[in-house]
Amino acid sequence: MNIKEMRELSLNELEEQLSAARQHLFELRRKKAVGQLEHGEEVRAARKEIAKLETIKREHELQIKR
Repeated sequence: MNIKEMRELSLNELEEQLSAARQHLFELRRKKAVGQLEHGEEVRAARKEIAKLETIKREHELQIKR
């Protein structure tokens, strides 16, 4: 999902996406710990996606307060 699509989501949808992304990161870290993760860059990509979602969530919150 790119930034433009993320910005079109509602606050509730962002929360759902964020929760799913955090769960995905947890699973990737678990796989990495037991040596089943083939592509280590997936962890970095998951963290970046979470950061993007958090940033857009904060943008929404600031717009609501205005």
